[in-house]
Amino acid sequence: MGYACSVKWAWNTSTTPATGGRQALISGRGVTQGTYKTEPGRTRQSRSMRTENAARTRAEHPAGPGAEHAAATGAENAAGAGDGSAPVRFDTKIAVLLRDDLASWQRLNVTAFLVSGLGTASPEVIGEPYEDADGTVHLPMFRQPVLVFEGSKETVTAAHGRALSRSLPTSLFTADLFGTGNDRDNRAAVRAVGTAELDLVGIAVYGPRNAVDKVLKGARMHP
Repeated sequence: MGYACSVKWAWNTSTTPATGGRQALISGRGVTQGTYKTEPGRTRQSRSMRTENAARTRAEHPAGPGAEHAAATGAENAAGAGDGSAPVRFDTKIAVLLRDDLASWQRLNVTAFLVSGLGTASPEVIGEPYEDADGTVHLPMFRQPVLVFEGSKETVTAAHGRALSRSLPTSLFTADLFGTGNDRDNRAAVRAVGTAELDLVGIAVYGPRNAVDKVLKGARMHP
């Protein structure tokens, strides 16, 4: 099973100050139209009407966090069904939300650190150890995908507030942590700022799928 990202919390970060990065945009997924058997007498007008209906559906139901999760779940289920095993579905979601003006190295660094404490806070998210054909044992990883999203500074701040109001397990990474190099200084930098004034560059959240989808309102899947 593949996963969306690596894991780690906000410690031992680079001392290089934060720099502005590119702003990536993606378009929502459209609705895939199925094919059906048609009678010989079908006209081109009926096919045109179906096309118009599909376009209207795409406009009324743009893809968001829930749709992205459904796509990820569908891919995972397809992989499980391919080898004859039962499909694996999860009622929970692990999600990372990054500010969309981060440099590439910052995105990787922040994502890794944000999820590093999740296995300790919620042990059930950790799977079994891996073992290759030679019997070499490797560390376990998350049992389920980690979905990575991005959004504006305002989107990240709002999502953080919604996660806290729902009492969901949440980690954070602030811009100040790009200038620290150890756990003690990281925690001190966060402790010095009130919740409403935190300069958030990313959060990670875990919980019931529907609750996490609501937290991620306004975010988009990372490209």
